[in-house]
Amino acid sequence: MAKKLRWEKIILKLSGETLGGKGEFGLDFKSIEYIAREVKDLFGLGCSVAIVIGGGNFIRGEKLAKIGIDRATADYMGMLGTIINGLALQTALEKLGLDTRVMSTLTAIEVAEPFIRRRAIRHLEKQRVVIFTGGTGNPYFSTDTAAALRASEIGAEAILKATNVQGVYEEDPKVNKKAKLLKEVNHLDMVKKGLKVMDLTAITLSMENKIPVVVFDVFKKGNLKRLVLGKKIGSEIK
Repeated sequence: MAKKLRWEKIILKLSGETLGGKGEFGLDFKSIEYIAREVKDLFGLGCSVAIVIGGGNFIRGEKLAKIGIDRATADYMGMLGTIINGLALQTALEKLGLDTRVMSTLTAIEVAEPFIRRRAIRHLEKQRVVIFTGGTGNPYFSTDTAAALRASEIGAEAILKATNVQGVYEEDPKVNKKAKLLKEVNHLDMVKKGLKVMDLTAITLSMENKIPVVVFDVFKKGNLKRLVLGKKIGSEIK
């Protein structure tokens, strides 16, 4: 008998740093292959998976803007980094036998399909992993906002935000090792307490569309699968 899933269609939000190997710069193929195996475990459950990928392991628009590069240009540079990450993850997933599609909001037809909502939904219906790159396609918006936007468009039931920490803390755990892990927090508290896990636009969009966000440690083996099966892991933003 098939196991009952808490969610049958999810957005997995991967920051560029997770592909860099727990916050490092560039690409760490051991981390990429590890994440690909975690995603593959969901397919035995019958869960549809779409991935929104960041580019912070290559370029962060905000930081480039501070050194004199025009902010819009810097953000577009970051969007190009997400395509590189998407292609790397696609390779790792296909080595495991999964069928994938990389879609981009930027025109890069030699390596990625243009993002078309109905086509993305059709890919998911055919049990393909869809990797969304290019963010929202607009400067000044984060890939967290892209995750909330894509989740709303494709009817995803949850956004699972992969990090290298257990979840959302009341303080920065790197500064205060005794900081308390918040297992549940609502969107408004995120804003009031200044918890910078997701930007305000992403939080607002997911709140308006009633899409829960779970922040969890992707580097603890099996966490992704356990979440989909209904286990309480990390922090849930309701």
